[in-house]
Amino acid sequence: MSQFLKFECNLDTFVNDLEQKLNANEKKITQLLALEEKTYANFVKPLEMMEEYLEHFFTPLSHLNSVNNSEKTQEVYTQSLPIITEYSTKLSQNLAIYTAYKTIFSNEKHSLSLEQQRVLELNIQNFELSGAHLEKETKARLQEINIKLSGLSNDFSQNLINANNAFEYIIENKADVEGLPSSDIQAAVFEEDGITKYKFTLQMPSYIAYMTYGKNEKIRETLYKAYVTRAPENASIIEEILRLKNEMSQLLGFENFAQYSLASKMAEDEASVINFLEELIKNSQAQAKNELKELQAITSKEIQSFDSAYYAEILKKAQYDIDEEEYRPYFEQQSVLNGMFHFLEKLFAIHFEKVETTLWDAKASAYDVFVEGRLSARLYLDLEARDSKRGGAWMHNWQAHCTDEQGEEQFASAFVVCNFPASTQENPSLLRHDDVVTLFHEMGHAIHHLLSRVAENEVSGVNGVEWDAVEFPSQFLENFAYEPQVLKLFALHHQTGEVLPQSMIEKLVKSKNFLSAMGMLRQLEFSMFDFKLHSKLYQGETVQELLNEIRKTTALIKTPEYNKFQNGFAHIFGGGYAAGYYSYKWAEVLSADAFYAVVDEGIFHSETAKKYRDIILSQGGSQSMQVLFESLMGREANVKQLLRLNGIK
Repeated sequence: MSQFLKFECNLDTFVNDLEQKLNANEKKITQLLALEEKTYANFVKPLEMMEEYLEHFFTPLSHLNSVNNSEKTQEVYTQSLPIITEYSTKLSQNLAIYTAYKTIFSNEKHSLSLEQQRVLELNIQNFELSGAHLEKETKARLQEINIKLSGLSNDFSQNLINANNAFEYIIENKADVEGLPSSDIQAAVFEEDGITKYKFTLQMPSYIAYMTYGKNEKIRETLYKAYVTRAPENASIIEEILRLKNEMSQLLGFENFAQYSLASKMAEDEASVINFLEELIKNSQAQAKNELKELQAITSKEIQSFDSAYYAEILKKAQYDIDEEEYRPYFEQQSVLNGMFHFLEKLFAIHFEKVETTLWDAKASAYDVFVEGRLSARLYLDLEARDSKRGGAWMHNWQAHCTDEQGEEQFASAFVVCNFPASTQENPSLLRHDDVVTLFHEMGHAIHHLLSRVAENEVSGVNGVEWDAVEFPSQFLENFAYEPQVLKLFALHHQTGEVLPQSMIEKLVKSKNFLSAMGMLRQLEFSMFDFKLHSKLYQGETVQELLNEIRKTTALIKTPEYNKFQNGFAHIFGGGYAAGYYSYKWAEVLSADAFYAVVDEGIFHSETAKKYRDIILSQGGSQSMQVLFESLMGREANVKQLLRLNGIK
């Protein structure tokens, strides 16, 4: 059996090492193309594994640049990105490989496994979406565009990291931090010239703490304004990204980027997505307006965007007698992690064992994953915030489960990265329940990748899964973070070991859908903005005008004119969600439907849960998620379950 890879990345030699690997790959491609009789075994499989091994090499650099960002990682990543993008674009446009794949598919279709057929189908589609069949000049321009886009995306993300790190707000008046949780005050406090001061930043734990609990309205607005005006230089990057994506789409025969994007997704066409989003907006508006009335009723001042989290916390306490700070002692990071592992063991018969190995940071950790007693995968965790880490939370796959050219099994591995409050020798990392939900969400992505039993790496785990279905497993798992049976497995007081009292569990469950319709409208605003933004070419002020128009039906609280949300919309300009942010809601229909099937069967003795592991998780991208979901449920997804999940009637 193949061993797990050792995490290492030599920044001093990386660019040279990369160029050597790519040169070797190109020589191998030439040799493979010279074969007179090309088959799946002697042609497709070697190419497939060649790309897998390249991922093994490149992933540590992209990971380091996200979790231990430095001038050195930025320099090496920026140098490497155009090199690997040029290589990947040439490969995706190689007419000889494209022709060979079509011939092999025609010749061997009836003798290939479903997984192998899926590999060929997706590759043929990807070749066509990359312009492999187009004339030389067009392919050259597409290559230029891809290289430029990869650089712009990296610049967009780096600008946000720089902006987050550059801002700090110092408070000297102790009265301005009254009401904040003690753990947040401890994280902010420092001494300077014999004076006690408090530092707040745009890093999520710090920013959220003051926006939720800070009494000083002017400070809240200052922090909010700094957050929503970050990286103004990203405005010009957005324009260039939109221009290039529009040009690329039209070169490939599509009217716009949204149409291009949907070619590889579950959604049938643009109208399907727009109608889906408009229907959810329509179903959410009335309840959202009532929620805002309740929120506004607790203060005589008109609530502004920078007030909403603060007054929402007050209203939440009033309605549910719930104080999120009272819960944090029960959500100590390691206890939550251990409890989540125990939950997964009970639900799916998977077991986690910590292993000692050298990683990129002292706070990072590694766990071997066993399925019904059999070693199957490895999980890497990096859960705490630090200045060198980009914001947010994510799963990044590394190795994919598969069978290599020699018939040997390769195990899967993946990283889960979060930005939870940092622990110290004096203070443990105490999580908010939202953090718990985030951990479950990212773990849902991770087990989707790690539990795959597919033999072909390109459709194993999250590989090959339609983008508007990839959030299904993450959302499915996060829903369990509110289930009383599950909470009791990990909600233990970090000092006394006491289980979270039943009365507090009931309050938490009741508050789950607090202001849920307003939250739904916010996500639908992002989704509609993203999708319409890519449905035709927007430039200059028209980008903001589009967002303003959408907000007429989604933003119940007037957004300040200085708010430039789009300059921080990293999901679509720094990540892979362009014309695909709607995927969160599209996939949530699937996840809500499957979740309630498990809950209605009692969770731990659920037959649907077992089928979910064996169908959804084990089969990865080997078939369309539409096919897998219908195999799991015996029918199409029911959109009403999404409204039920969010408490929208």
